[in-house]
Amino acid sequence: MGHTITAKKPLLARIRRIKGQADALERALTEDTDCSAVLQQIAAIRGAVNGLMAEVLEGHIREHLGANDISEDERRTDVDAVAAAVRSYLK
Repeated sequence: MGHTITAKKPLLARIRRIKGQADALERALTEDTDCSAVLQQIAAIRGAVNGLMAEVLEGHIREHLGANDISEDERRTDVDAVAAAVRSYLK
């Protein structure tokens, strides 16, 4: 995926923030933090992962499915791959 290579720095920054949020969640659970704070942290992580998925998905659609120089077979294969990834993500 070429677009993940060109946008590597911001994607890695997002992933590092998600890792930090997951570490904070682990500390909250270890320290018996109030459940509302734990729920809020889980929601924050979910939002961050959703944002990451949206950014990578948009890049893939624009760079691969929107390309003018690919064959119909390649486009169909890419559409199937994106549909499978979205279906899996939404389970």
